[in-house]
Amino acid sequence: MSSPAPTERRSRLRQYQVQLLERMQAAKSGAAVGGRELGVLIGGRLCLLDLTQISEIAPLQSVALVPLTQDWYLGLVNIRGHLTGVIDLARYQGQVAGDSAPAERRLITFAPGLGFNCALLAERVLGLRKLDEMTAAPDIEENAPAWRQQQFRDAEGQQWTRLDLALLVEESRFSQVGLM
Repeated sequence: MSSPAPTERRSRLRQYQVQLLERMQAAKSGAAVGGRELGVLIGGRLCLLDLTQISEIAPLQSVALVPLTQDWYLGLVNIRGHLTGVIDLARYQGQVAGDSAPAERRLITFAPGLGFNCALLAERVLGLRKLDEMTAAPDIEENAPAWRQQQFRDAEGQQWTRLDLALLVEESRFSQVGLM
């Protein structure tokens, strides 16, 4: 089976982005069914991101390194004319990044309301998930920070970690990207 032509892929990607944007806007206005989350793979872990806390999904692009920063701060990218810091959340948590193909990696930008102009590096975007189709998993990782304490299991028994980006940006270590 041959792969789709580049114009067809771009058209499908554009259509997907429009649908995602519509769903995100509906979630922000309260018109959407509650509990829709974006599923992503970060550090080999299945994660859920609240649609109201993210702004955009962008393809991975060349990152300009910033000297004297933490190893988890990858540098800066230009997304729609805005310099945006790129965070490798897997490294931030002391994990190793997964082995996804570079073409699958995406940048997930934070919603402007969080007041933190950055993007998370995701190994893969897995699509929308509904929390009401999952069950809360009581087994919280010992010493997990508040921003990643919510655990869920889907119908297939896979465990998902819900990341609360509003709590993440309040963590003092997260805002200290420079080496001390």
